[in-house]
Amino acid sequence: MKPRLENKVVLVTGASKGIGRALAIGCAREGADIVLNYNSDKAGAEAGAREIEALGRRALVVGADVGQVDQIKAMFGEIRAAFPRLDVLINNAGVTGWGSAYETTEEKWDLVLNTNLKGTFFCSVAAARWMRETGTAGTIVNVSTTCAGLAVNNLVAYGTSKAGLHGLTKQLAVEFAPDKIRVNTFAPGPTNVERNLSDDPNYRDSWGSVVPLKRTADVEEMIGPAVFLACDESRYMTGQVFYVDGGWAITGNVPLENVNQAAEKNT
Repeated sequence: MKPRLENKVVLVTGASKGIGRALAIGCAREGADIVLNYNSDKAGAEAGAREIEALGRRALVVGADVGQVDQIKAMFGEIRAAFPRLDVLINNAGVTGWGSAYETTEEKWDLVLNTNLKGTFFCSVAAARWMRETGTAGTIVNVSTTCAGLAVNNLVAYGTSKAGLHGLTKQLAVEFAPDKIRVNTFAPGPTNVERNLSDDPNYRDSWGSVVPLKRTADVEEMIGPAVFLACDESRYMTGQVFYVDGGWAITGNVPLENVNQAAEKNT
């Protein structure tokens, strides 16, 4: 079977760990060369790059805080110097920003919204502009969260930023469509990333108990949805948002004790 992303160039933001790193390696397995963006964890991104190179694909590690537009511009300048085009952008970088509405400071609000929403917008515009210049029928894949469709205690900034991302997906899909650039989003549910497991040592049990499939997701289970949206199998899809959450959005149940503990730990 032919690799679904053969000889494509894919940029994954927030690729040093968790879902982002899994997506970077998963796309490489499908034949793509990968740009791994990181903010603070250079070692994690470089470890991912080594795994990609072991698969026979090219890997470029680029540091940038996507919440800062000047750093986004510098990142794309570095990528343009290394590759002739960009086929796929996966906007994965994000921060949670635990805290109740009463405790959410302007600083925390700006950090979460700048990273999760503003960063996605300006990365998407930079990618789409480059795709248009090269005549590339590219794809943009946004990684959201099921929290965007639910109200979850102590995640007001995070949930708001990701709900905005769903609206942005539709807007950009319409604006980029004339240039044959597709924009879609998938929203993971409770997933076993380092951040979640650190916030709650009982994460798998506490969150798995409220998911209809009775377990939390492993990061590798997000590769399939991302690759599907990035490749030609979804070529007639744009402006869409779907959940990859074990059915969590159907019930919306939340382990409140664990949510409150995570907020206290991160406040």
